[in-house]
Amino acid sequence: MELKKIKKFVKFMDANNLSELEIEEDGQRIKLKKNFQTQQQLILPPQSAITPKVEESAQKKINTKEINSPMVGTFYIAASPGAKPYVNVGDIIHSGDIVCIIEAMKLMNEIKSEINGKIIKILVENGEAVEFGQPLFELENV
Repeated sequence: MELKKIKKFVKFMDANNLSELEIEEDGQRIKLKKNFQTQQQLILPPQSAITPKVEESAQKKINTKEINSPMVGTFYIAASPGAKPYVNVGDIIHSGDIVCIIEAMKLMNEIKSEINGKIIKILVENGEAVEFGQPLFELENV
């Protein structure tokens, strides 16, 4: 089984608060199990070191939005291999613009933006599997 696939299973476990997961696929069987420490120690830096980053992070969240995946499938940034991407970092998009395709059950679904903004980050790789609700793009308010 590919390491990339195993990492996705681990992320799935984290997202769903699972401590154990067993999968059988194509005659291969894998069992993932988390070991939890009974007691964890948390050491915090002085408050003055935390405050600027928290304020900066909060300010960033106010000025940004995300486009999330409406379904489970495979993310494609362009209509076909070698074709021009629907969007690039720096592009300004409007509600209704196609931003990507998600393939689900051999059907290609055009994903349209429901918000306006400037693409500041593409959060997934072309050909990567995505989950429902997973952030795909980070946009800045324009």
